[in-house]
Amino acid sequence: MKKSVLSLAVLTALAGLASGAQAQSSVTLFGVLDLNANQIKNGSAGSMKGLSQGALNTSRLGLRGIEDLGGGMSAAFHLEGQINPDNGTVTSVFWNRRSTVSLLGGWGELRLGRDYNPSSRNTYLFEPYIGTSVGTVLNFTLAPTATLGSGATTALRTNNAVAYFLPKGLGGIYGEAMVAPSEGAPGNKYLGARLGYNAGAFDISAAYGTTKTATTNDFKQWNIGASYTLGSVTLKGLYNVHEYGALKQKTTALGASVPMGAGEFRAMVAANKRDGGTAGTGFANGDDSRLLSAGYVHNLSKRTALYGFVGRISNDGSARLTVDGSSPAAMLAGETSSGYQLGITHRF
Repeated sequence: MKKSVLSLAVLTALAGLASGAQAQSSVTLFGVLDLNANQIKNGSAGSMKGLSQGALNTSRLGLRGIEDLGGGMSAAFHLEGQINPDNGTVTSVFWNRRSTVSLLGGWGELRLGRDYNPSSRNTYLFEPYIGTSVGTVLNFTLAPTATLGSGATTALRTNNAVAYFLPKGLGGIYGEAMVAPSEGAPGNKYLGARLGYNAGAFDISAAYGTTKTATTNDFKQWNIGASYTLGSVTLKGLYNVHEYGALKQKTTALGASVPMGAGEFRAMVAANKRDGGTAGTGFANGDDSRLLSAGYVHNLSKRTALYGFVGRISNDGSARLTVDGSSPAAMLAGETSSGYQLGITHRF
């Protein structure tokens, strides 16, 4: 009964906001529904078939808007949360993807709230899957063990953040900086920045971020990503490093996107190397993993697409990384994880 009342309250609030959008054309209700049939096989743990969300685009519901304040300044907001259309649920944090308010002007943008942080942004922008599916490099950079036991919560997004973005029109130069206090939560105190250059067919960006932990060691992430469009083919590359004390994780990825008729073919190879830990922990020298993936997206319209993806991670030593963030459970060290996804996505 309590869940029903809560759901009714949320829907009522969204309806009220959408009603306000009719009076303020700058307010937009948007979203994505993405579902796929899949099978994941994790070594000795066996295989599991299912229906899940978010292989091409993460399913979401959001509201965004902007108000002209005059004098070249604007105020804006962005609320966005993940939804799970396979079972009708939402995440425990409703606006988990983004919840920000901003001031914008010729000087740039000041943005406050929960958002992607600078040191994570390159990891999904400079790979062909944009951070989703069994094929994404985030299988390495966002794995449950990717923060190397540091307890950092900033591998992708950061809470309580104050961020500044450079204005457009700087001759292709772009960038951002972010700072966030811990507010009593170890692993959330973050400081980072990102700087890039875009010249049409060529784009390159470097980023660095550090997070205070409950120990004397900080969790650090730095990376460089680049893309180049040659004719109709777009090549993307990423080098990403995680550090925590003596532990290191180094990820290298190279991918491509190739238009094919009404669709697009995507493929990537990636390698993940760890060192600095003791033997048998999954963080020692030789506890390495390799990813090979491919997929095709067929656009039925500007908003609707069908897709199919396959991915395979080969582990060495004590590594047990898996595709699609699946739990290794009874999977043994050094075994292989693989999977496929066939689905549909619709944006509104």
